[in-house]
Amino acid sequence: MNNREWIKDTLSHKENIGVPYNFYFSPVSLRSIEEYYGEGIEDVLDLPLRSNGTVSIKPLYADPDVFGDFAPDEFGVKWSTNKIDRGSPIPCLIEPSLKGYSFPDPNTDYRFVGLDMWCENNVNNFSMIWIGDLWERAVFMRGMENLLLDLHLNPDFVHELLRNLADYILETMKILFERFEFDAVNLSDDYGMQNSMIMSPDHWREFVKPYLTEIYSFAKTNDRTVFHHSCGNVYPIIPDLIDIGLDILHPIQPEAMDIYSLKREFGKDLTLNGGVNTQRLLPFGTESEIRDEIRRLKDEMGKGGGYILEPGITILADVPQKNIVAMIDEAMK
Repeated sequence: MNNREWIKDTLSHKENIGVPYNFYFSPVSLRSIEEYYGEGIEDVLDLPLRSNGTVSIKPLYADPDVFGDFAPDEFGVKWSTNKIDRGSPIPCLIEPSLKGYSFPDPNTDYRFVGLDMWCENNVNNFSMIWIGDLWERAVFMRGMENLLLDLHLNPDFVHELLRNLADYILETMKILFERFEFDAVNLSDDYGMQNSMIMSPDHWREFVKPYLTEIYSFAKTNDRTVFHHSCGNVYPIIPDLIDIGLDILHPIQPEAMDIYSLKREFGKDLTLNGGVNTQRLLPFGTESEIRDEIRRLKDEMGKGGGYILEPGITILADVPQKNIVAMIDEAMK
């Protein structure tokens, strides 16, 4: 059984196949772990899930030595830069209007450079391509506070903005499906805070769900798995996500939702991806505590398949190397 088959069996909730694992690293944590394991960490750890995305003029982690203090993206949003994380967005839409604004062209050739070779090199792994963000992109463009006010004061503008962003994603997917062979589409779209959703579930159903349904449906009609990343507590809308076709929910922050409860309630209908505590356990826990929790996750969450072990967020600079190694070593046993 190769890695691709392993993930497919996990998604099918097969028994006794072992718990697959995945790790995303920030620049600092990646350098730390490559000091221990060596470069090319995906291959060194033989990660069964492999992810890539369309090329952006502003990479996720823009080095200030290369880009300066700020880096613009295709949508006109400027990002602060640093050597630790992705930086912070400076919204480009000051008024609740798209008048005079032009969306980027999803067909631009540079966006797809290298994806053909990457797909070919990962035929034995479960290959996933990030297709963008919807609500989260609207937040980057308008600002969180402004956009939440717009839900009440300028609802037509919110729909217009999300309609255009959904069309950009759908056109991106169309190109990807026509040109490349891969297993899953990944959407990054945060709806949760630590203890609740960013907006009410009713607002999410009114403004976000219709466009998300189109994106999921297009993936399904093209025989792709749907992977959705949302930080925070999204418990109230998990049944909605299942109903519109979600396959993998990521990253299940245990500080925000009880992953064991989610397994009991939704484990037959959904693959849960995540669950390792990143706010206390990984940065401040002992190696023994980390190993104990990894074993518990594998034992309890792994029952009946439908679980991929991963930290509840990208591994950040505050996690000591020894703790990352303890997690990885226990996950791979």
